[in-house]
This record gives sequence, C-alpha cells and structure tokens, in this order.
Amino acid sequence: MRLKSLDVFRGMTIAGMILVNTPGSWSHVYSPLLHADWHGCSPTDLVFPFFLFIVGVSSWFSFSKFDHQFSKAAASKILKRAAIIFFIGLLLNWFPFYHKNIAELRIMGVLQRIGIAYGFGVLACLYFKNAKQLIGFGIFVLLAYWAMLWLGSADPYSLEHSLVRKIDLFILGDSHVWHGKGIAFDPEGLLSTLPAIGTVIIGYLVGGLIQSAENYKIAVQKMIIAGFALTAIGWIWGLVFPINKSLWTSSYVLYTGGIAMILLAIFLWIIDVKKKQKWAFPFVVFGSNSIFVFVLSGLWVKIYFRIKRMGSDGEIKNAYHYIYSEWFEPAFGAMNGSLFFAIAHITVFWLILLWMYKRKIFIKV
Repeated sequence: MRLKSLDVFRGMTIAGMILVNTPGSWSHVYSPLLHADWHGCSPTDLVFPFFLFIVGVSSWFSFSKFDHQFSKAAASKILKRAAIIFFIGLLLNWFPFYHKNIAELRIMGVLQRIGIAYGFGVLACLYFKNAKQLIGFGIFVLLAYWAMLWLGSADPYSLEHSLVRKIDLFILGDSHVWHGKGIAFDPEGLLSTLPAIGTVIIGYLVGGLIQSAENYKIAVQKMIIAGFALTAIGWIWGLVFPINKSLWTSSYVLYTGGIAMILLAIFLWIIDVKKKQKWAFPFVVFGSNSIFVFVLSGLWVKIYFRIKRMGSDGEIKNAYHYIYSEWFEPAFGAMNGSLFFAIAHITVFWLILLWMYKRKIFIKV
C-alpha cells in the first residue's frame, strides 16, 4: 500500500528543511523561517518532527510484510538501517575529512537522531502486541522524560543547566557537542532523542489507523479529531512543561504530532480521496529521494564554504557568501535576497531529483 499523500507530505517537509537550512544570510531571515530562540514553536520548528512522524507512518506500511510482529529478521533490518543513517550523519559532520580533527567531531546531528529514533521507535512498535500497549509505552516514555528533566536540575528547562546538556557533556564531552548557542549544547543530543521516539510512535499508530479504517474518509475524520486533541493536550502540557524543540520536550512531541496528523489528514482528503494530484507532483519528486537530497544539500553547502572568490568590494568571500552578496542581495534586497537564495537551491535540487525520478533512480537507505 502506498499513499500519494504521504509522499507529498514527505516532499514538502524536505523542501521546507532545505528552505530553512539554506538562507543567503543568517542575519537576514524572516522570523517564521527561524527556530524559536528557546521556548515556543515557530513554523520552522515543525519541520524535523514532521519528518520523524512520516518515518513512523512509512514504517507501518514497510513492516506489513512482517505482519507487524517482532522477529529477528525485522529487528536486523531495523538496526541495520538505523546504523547506516547514523553513520551517514556522522560522515556528513566530518566532511570534508581532511581538515577536521576527529577529536573535535560533533557526534550527534539530524540524521543521527533520525537513526536512533527510528531504530528504537520501530522496534518498540513491533514489540508491543497492540495499539493500547504501544500508546501506554509512549505515554510512559514522555512522562519519564519529564520526570528526568525535573529531577535532574534545579533549573530543568534552561539552556545552561538542563539534564540534557549534562548528559551530553558527561558522555560525549565538550569537544563533541554543538556550540551554536555560544556554549556546548546539542539540540540533537542523546537524552533528548528519547522523547523523539514518541514522535515516531505517533506516526506508526497513524499508519495503522489509516490502514484499519473502512475507507479514507473515515480515516480522515479520526485523524482530524485525534490531531486536534493531541495538539490541545500538548499546548496545555506546555504551560508547565514548555514546548521546546531544542529539548524536544514531551509537550512538543504531542503538539507537533497533532499538527502533523491534521496536515496528513488534509492531504489524504485532497490527494487520495478527491484525487486532486497534479499540483502535488513537484513534492512527489522531492519525497522520492528524501535522505539523498538532505545529504546532498548538506554536502553542497560545505563545499561552498571551501571555495573562495574575490567580491566586487575587493573582499575574499566563500562561494556561499559570494553568490548571495553579489547576485541575490543586489537584485532583491537583503531579506528577499536571502529568501530567494534558498528558493533557488530548492529549485536546483528539484531539477536533480526530477532527472533521477524520470530515470527511476531511487536511493534507499
């Protein structure tokens, strides 16, 4: 069984990921395209959990051939794929290899979190015998994470003093952790990957809901109701356990999982029920090689920064800054130039993926 709406949702999510990761200048970005500084949830903060949610939904259909039962063969497939995804993320952090000291290599990252959350999340989905047990396990994980943060620090939800940071520093060490906020703190850290498993579980349960419903119309109705309920519960929980992407708080899991469920229901209605599909083709193309294009976009940017060229002002610039400051900023202004720079990259990657799509080249991990 293959849902066109799921392919479209995946493609939109990947396009959104490139859009928010590749502005012409980080000093000139419209606020919806930035992560919330700490607590809160901007549109950009929805992108990553949406992808993990999609991983969960896709896993339901992928493991239908195992009859959704835990087995050595299924576990082997899951762990192998999780390890490959993690290793690709690690290599992406290390690239281009020759100038990076492995003693200062960042261990965690987006793909690393996807690998771990997918591995443990889908193993749990196959291990528990029914939806009630799986929901119970998911609730336990989210409550346990809340308790660990609360008991692990006198200032549990802060950047400096959270247990999330303490665990990463203790296990990984300062030199292997992201420093983008001015101190050692990894938004894709070890402990905060635990609740991300809950995001995968929500997606897996939604996959089961879609397949078990009498028809897609009933599935859409159930998803809309459950999605609004989950979003509301996450928002209310966020009053005491703040919605926070960097900590991947349990309230954030429910809030973003509910929104993802609502959006997938809308796409399911438009694309698979009403059969209005022509508009969605560009996103189908993006979703056809999602991990590949994510890695390609990361490598592309890293290569940009290794190429130097003199600008019209006599300043030596890397290719990334050169293209923005010499082409896009003069033509569109600082803010719009930064936005169109990102859109131009989305277009280039789409053309590459279109070429692959037409030749049926699909790189699966």
